[in-house]
Amino acid sequence: MGHVPDTDVVVVGAGQAGLSSAYHLRSSGLDFAVLDADAAPGGAWRHRWPTLRMATVHGIFDLPGLHFTPPPPDEPAADAVPAYFAAFEREFDLDVRRPVAVTAVRDADDGRLLVETDKGTWTTRALINATGTWTRPFVPYYPGQETFRGRQLHTAHYRGPAEFAGKRVVIVGGGASAVQLLTEIADVAATTTWVTRRPPVFREGPFTPDYGREVVATVDARVRAGLPPGSIASATELAWTPQLVAARDRGLLRRRPMFDRILPDGVLWPDGTAQDVDVIFWCTGFRPALDHLAPLRLRGPRGGIVMDGTRVVADPRIHLVGYGPSASTVGANRAGRAAVRELRALLAHGTDYPGGPRVRRTPPYAPHIRSGIKKHLADGRA
Repeated sequence: MGHVPDTDVVVVGAGQAGLSSAYHLRSSGLDFAVLDADAAPGGAWRHRWPTLRMATVHGIFDLPGLHFTPPPPDEPAADAVPAYFAAFEREFDLDVRRPVAVTAVRDADDGRLLVETDKGTWTTRALINATGTWTRPFVPYYPGQETFRGRQLHTAHYRGPAEFAGKRVVIVGGGASAVQLLTEIADVAATTTWVTRRPPVFREGPFTPDYGREVVATVDARVRAGLPPGSIASATELAWTPQLVAARDRGLLRRRPMFDRILPDGVLWPDGTAQDVDVIFWCTGFRPALDHLAPLRLRGPRGGIVMDGTRVVADPRIHLVGYGPSASTVGANRAGRAAVRELRALLAHGTDYPGGPRVRRTPPYAPHIRSGIKKHLADGRA
């Protein structure tokens, strides 16, 4: 790829948040490049387990400007959603560079940013980071973990229930993925035991917009305070889907508190009793993939990055989309729009940084792209 000397905005990641950002950049007048580490469209959805079907996906919010037509309920999500993302890239002529892995982002001497990748270095005036969490699975440490002779795996490495046939399985985690996979594995495993740190909370009523706003506000308050964000999923109660109602009726949702330690052949419970286990399945979530931003020293003393919306308070050149309160499909869309609006205003003033950011026009759009952008500006969705 070589050295690209003067780009206005680099977008890192081409999942929901990155593609939404790219869509709004197309009509912003800013030069931009989208870099994606995967070999093909789809973001984290390309890596979802094969048994995750569209019937069990909570919902895919449309990317701006292109409706997502629901596929058959039994279609694998790992096929359906990447196909939609690929169609979006084609429809709006988004030139996503891939596979390009960003290894570090550093300050340049002239106030710009150096985006170092395995395909060369980009120079940019601003950065929209949309790297999500899938590449950073989180497994908590418990005493004795390194002595376990059975198998340990994380949700990110799950390929289906068949590999658990006849096994004694402990499933750790209180989120939707944990209970969904528990119901799959229980059909083939010898035994399943579900454990969580806190008692799970099941929501009896519907997931209303007001409830969704409450969840987002909880995560937003954390990032504004400079705390690690947690996740939207961890702040959301479990819904009584037909699948979970059936699991409850089968007795599968009898949750136990966490074990005290891990033994070579099992786990030790707080009452001193041991249980033989073949597999410990960690459905314990993910952390934001932000290691490449470490040279910028954005984290504060409380362990998180202080945010105002999508903007990093310590460095207004950098926006994090799909992070914290925007780590949902609908939130990622809004975050992309907000980030582009703020960066356009910032880069319009050439005195903010040495060298003075300049706003340049992208190449003329094809007619169908121009009409689509105008339509969605008019109805308030762009």
